[in-house]
Amino acid sequence: MAFFDSEIVQHEARNLFQDYQALTQLGGSYGKFDREGKILFIEKMEEMMDRYKIFMKRFELSDDFMAQMTLKQLENQLGNFGITPQQMFDQMNMTLEKMKSELEPHN
Repeated sequence: MAFFDSEIVQHEARNLFQDYQALTQLGGSYGKFDREGKILFIEKMEEMMDRYKIFMKRFELSDDFMAQMTLKQLENQLGNFGITPQQMFDQMNMTLEKMKSELEPHN
């Protein structure tokens, strides 16, 4: 079976895309959230990033031609910005950590 023919892969891809869009839209109002809302938003972003990493690992481990092509396309697109997929994840994690630190009480 081809990678993209799997119902599980299609379902997770659809869910990741929808969740990412919803969180991105919601993130536009981040500044208006109370502290608890900001914490919840960060947690949801971290969960989505974990799911995305797992999904990307499936691409890496698959020997399906289309999965490998999709991975190469992502690498090329990110390469146009001078970053690798790992650097993208690292940057997103740094951003989320900074957002968390801004919520910590200052002594």
